[in-house]
Amino acid sequence: MWRKWIRRILLSVVVLAVALAIAFPYLIDAIGGSSSRCPDELDDDLSADARALVVRAFDRLEPERTLDYHTHLVGLGAGGTGCYVHAEMRSWWHITKRVQFEVYRSAARIEDDDNADAQYVARLVDLIRNIEGHGRYLLLAFDKHYDSAGKVVDQRTEFYTPNAYMFKVAAAHPDCFVPAISVHPYRRDAVAALEKWAQRGARVVKWLPNSMGIDPSHDLCAPYYAKMREHGMVLLTHAGDEKAVDAEEDQRYGNPLLLRRALDAGVKVVVAHCASLGTNADLDDPKRQHVDNFKLFLRLMDERRYEGLLWGEISATTQRNRLPTPLRTMLTRTDLHPRLVNGSDYPLPAINSLVSTKVLVEHGFLTPKERKLLNEIFDFNPLLFDFVLKRTVKGPEGQRFPASVFTEHPVAAATPRVR
Repeated sequence: MWRKWIRRILLSVVVLAVALAIAFPYLIDAIGGSSSRCPDELDDDLSADARALVVRAFDRLEPERTLDYHTHLVGLGAGGTGCYVHAEMRSWWHITKRVQFEVYRSAARIEDDDNADAQYVARLVDLIRNIEGHGRYLLLAFDKHYDSAGKVVDQRTEFYTPNAYMFKVAAAHPDCFVPAISVHPYRRDAVAALEKWAQRGARVVKWLPNSMGIDPSHDLCAPYYAKMREHGMVLLTHAGDEKAVDAEEDQRYGNPLLLRRALDAGVKVVVAHCASLGTNADLDDPKRQHVDNFKLFLRLMDERRYEGLLWGEISATTQRNRLPTPLRTMLTRTDLHPRLVNGSDYPLPAINSLVSTKVLVEHGFLTPKERKLLNEIFDFNPLLFDFVLKRTVKGPEGQRFPASVFTEHPVAAATPRVR
């Protein structure tokens, strides 16, 4: 009797495992890159109403002058690129990270790990070049995690994209990309590395402090900031909580107020996502009570001494986990519009579960008709969808982001084509 029940249980487990194995790719695609059409089909197959929405999105814009400030370059190291993703991201022993990896893989349309790096670039270039009169995209390298002694911490390095590889890709597609380096300020060669890449034409430096282990107020950053100012370099840095990569141990480094050290050193700073997620200690409060990171960001923006030094970047502000306050505030604060720039944070816009047009309708940012047309655009080109979405969302009194937010901005005036 017991043997019979054990056999049934084992059979049930096997059947369930097989079913999950079969269904898993479909579930991942439903969460991640479920756009079903090819970008080059858009010209022939997009409906007239959706096409009109795209045309309206480019109103008062010279498409070739648009600039996306936040486009990730990632890879697995295939083809000798030097990229890597931490082994835990690809291990079933770390199920949450593995599922996250599979979602990113789906969103980027990577089908063959042995050719993953080339496929990632090919897909991104295909998306860009199928946007009529497309502009350029700031292509981001991503440095490793270092400790304060200047040593690499491999266990804390979720992924790595070398500056040399980023420059190679940008040089191969100069109509698509502007190079943005990533140099950890705790590296022993940090200042020398800044000098090297500045000589190559790099003018933007990318940080993700929560993941990289960077305290922007640390004394080790002082010579780094001096070198950045010498070359007129811009710091594009994440602020607020980080959820896309492992950062739970250092979420405090996403505190916008820590960026005062860079600003007071005269470094131009672009705050990714307008710090629109999570809370941090209010460093101006003796009690150090926690406050929304977004409110801390607005405090910095409202300090007159940082005008001409501090900008906000609006990527991810349309994501469902950040709605509605930051997006509504940035739409209605028209006084801040000249200090905002656009970014997609690609490949995140291709993860359809992150951006819910239904929720955007519920909060009044879109009409039901706009939602339908945007969903249609997403099915062809998630990158175009992200751009059109941000040109379409509106505040309670009809406020929209102006064309200037999406155009090459004075903060990036020193971002030449790769040479």
